[in-house]
Amino acid sequence: MKKIIFCLMVVGASLTFQSNATTITTTEPISKSITEEEASILVLRLDEINTIDKSSMSSAEKKELRTEVKSIEKQLRTSNGGIYLSGGAIIIIVILIIILF
Repeated sequence: MKKIIFCLMVVGASLTFQSNATTITTTEPISKSITEEEASILVLRLDEINTIDKSSMSSAEKKELRTEVKSIEKQLRTSNGGIYLSGGAIIIIVILIIILF
């Protein structure tokens, strides 16, 4: 009986909260996904950078390459399209499953 009352209270409380999703009015996508062809080009560029002899380069050129590598890796990471869950979110989900079942 207590579980049913608790579940009803949680459902009632969650229905009373207002969603902020209705206030968002952006027309541009937040993250631009890249195609597999573009991803392969970026991977080839990373391989080229790794094979370059960096011993004869100045520190400014090395820094420029590092920033390019970081930006390419960031683009490749965002193109995976996976769903990422934080540790806290996983713990909360597990606790809710234990409580409700």
